[in-house]
Amino acid sequence: MSVKDLRQTLSFILNHPATRKSRWAAFWRFAGWQFESRIFRHPVIYPFVEKSKIIVQGGMTGATGNIYTGLHEFEEMMFLLHLLRPADLFADVGANVGSYTILASSVAGAGSISFEPLPATFLHLKNNAAINNMESLVELYNCGVGNKKDKLRFTSGFDTMNHVITGSSDSISGTVEVDVVRLDDILGERTPALMKIDTEGFEMAVLQGAASVLRHSSLLAIIIELNGCCHRYGVQEQDIHELITGYGFLPVSYDPFRRCCSKESTFNQGGNTIYMRNEKEVEKRLQAARKYQVLDQAI
Repeated sequence: MSVKDLRQTLSFILNHPATRKSRWAAFWRFAGWQFESRIFRHPVIYPFVEKSKIIVQGGMTGATGNIYTGLHEFEEMMFLLHLLRPADLFADVGANVGSYTILASSVAGAGSISFEPLPATFLHLKNNAAINNMESLVELYNCGVGNKKDKLRFTSGFDTMNHVITGSSDSISGTVEVDVVRLDDILGERTPALMKIDTEGFEMAVLQGAASVLRHSSLLAIIIELNGCCHRYGVQEQDIHELITGYGFLPVSYDPFRRCCSKESTFNQGGNTIYMRNEKEVEKRLQAARKYQVLDQAI
């Protein structure tokens, strides 16, 4: 880990909402993982939220964030937990090793349909489903998601930042060709209550292939990362924002401690944005949800 990466990680831990009352404990978890990951090169099974588990190994930046802070993406993950119910369906597009899928199915008890294009990462996703005994609740697809059935090349050596390659890939080492599907084709008549999209810039294509899903009123919210990478595909983030709001969604921020959403004027540049509609239904769910044990806090 470089000095720059170390500073960023320590800042992340220091300013994380779930560690403000127990920063020293978070730092010890960080130090313990740094030591353990250098001694033991193999994957390690760690406790996650409540009775769930997650398999972690060195280099998994998102998954290791869960070790340090309980929930790597605190507001968004708590929004998922407070929103979903066992009868719901969750769509996880760009699932990576499955942190969100574990929370949705192992913790909240909802069904999940999860997509991860890279074979090596998909294996971690599949193993996480197995150790949490949630195979009956999840459908796992080793493919990408876009606006048409296709085959595309992906990078494979950038952990959570792997992405679709456009143009020539001759200068990029470690690429893999994967199948790409439309979300509408896979879901058919089924509609998720919540959808998470994290595809490193390919979000517009994902949404274009999910028009039927987006039109259905049962879809209450979308968690989507807009981090500037869409420019590599000739897309502006504002265009993605306008497409989503055109279906009646509004950008919000979420306070898990108070169980309330605050409307925002636009999307969160450089990170995740929560979009919701059917405001009364969402707020009712958030307020009525049970508390979840995250490290030493019931939230």
